[in-house]
Amino acid sequence: MMKPTNCLIRGLVPALLVGLLSHIPVASAAETALDRVVAIVEDDIILETELQRRSDIIRQQIAKRNTRLPDNDTFTRQVLSKMIIERIQMQKAAEQGIAVSDAELNNTLDRIAESNGLTLPEFKAQLEQEGQNYLEVREQIRTEMLLARVQERVVNQRVQVTEQEVKNFLASEQGKKSTEVQLNLSHIMIPVPNGATSEQLIAATSHAREVYQRLLNGEDFGQVAIAVSKSPEALKGGEIGWRKPSELPEAAAEALASLDKGEMTEPFRVGGGFHILKVNDKRGGQKQMIDQAQVRHILISPNQIRSAEESELQIRELFRRLNRGEDFAVLAKQFSDDPGSGSKGGELGWVMDGQMVPEFESTMHATATGEISPPFQSQFGWHILQVTDRRQQDFGKQMLENEAYQTLRKRKYTEGLSNWLREIHAQAYIEKKL
Repeated sequence: MMKPTNCLIRGLVPALLVGLLSHIPVASAAETALDRVVAIVEDDIILETELQRRSDIIRQQIAKRNTRLPDNDTFTRQVLSKMIIERIQMQKAAEQGIAVSDAELNNTLDRIAESNGLTLPEFKAQLEQEGQNYLEVREQIRTEMLLARVQERVVNQRVQVTEQEVKNFLASEQGKKSTEVQLNLSHIMIPVPNGATSEQLIAATSHAREVYQRLLNGEDFGQVAIAVSKSPEALKGGEIGWRKPSELPEAAAEALASLDKGEMTEPFRVGGGFHILKVNDKRGGQKQMIDQAQVRHILISPNQIRSAEESELQIRELFRRLNRGEDFAVLAKQFSDDPGSGSKGGELGWVMDGQMVPEFESTMHATATGEISPPFQSQFGWHILQVTDRRQQDFGKQMLENEAYQTLRKRKYTEGLSNWLREIHAQAYIEKKL
């Protein structure tokens, strides 16, 4: 009975196909030609229409940067090569179960739109106005997120930086330069005429000392710079931005060597004039004094049995009890919903900027040492905090080591990524038909 059935099926399939195809619009010869395969990548293919759309997007991006394109054949081969290595990586991501959800993609698109000062609908409209397909751009962003994830997962496993490598880097000439202190400077220049006479030199020296005295008397450096300086940055209040001492004339570097933030040099002569430099800010270097606060807190969080309103009522009741003199540590141990600090009487230890959520940090800064803050809300619930002490701690050595570690890790990551991409390209079956 099976054989006749198979014959019947074989007879029906062509007829069904004819019936289905009769309802599909027939493509022109040109349209059919556009859909030819231009590359086979393992078990995937790249169509000419895909290559053309991707090329158009990249052309628009390059045009915005006012960069000249190579000839069309070279450009197309470059785009195809990029698409091939992307397809290989996407296959690796699929093998490892790496994906980007719609929710994650939507959040990224929201951030991109916001960074351009637009809402997501405005961002979409702008893309379409520029001739780009929003859905294609959306999927390209998903692809880029996916590529970043698979690269990070694979390459990070290959990257290791040892303690000895960090020490060697810091001792090297490159390490010393990369960790050199940077100064944010403002500048006033009092010119000395070319071939100045002794009288002119005395006058310029006297003028520079007068300007310096005005600054010592409290006049604003920026206003004085605009009024008297003859440097190129005079109209910007003398601001010249961040500089390393090694980038400055030797006399300037020597004059700045012992200065702290807010201090300025006495007038010194370099080249065609007398100069006064002010240190607006400092970063990097061997010494990095960081403000820290010793803090304890009580956290009351909404949960299944306590609503947000009830949480607020409870934290305000605890605030009243603290103001009546009850012990902070005792109440924290009894009521705080922070498992890490609650058992220690609310103690969080020494805290510096960047460790806590913004609401906590702003309240911490606004609370005097020894005082208890009014209740405030963060994403975790309702808090009361107390600042028990403040100090400045030198994190220079630790920060230099962290910077050196990150520098070495980025260098190794770049090398590792390049090696991995070459490996997977060499191992993949690729057939170009362009």
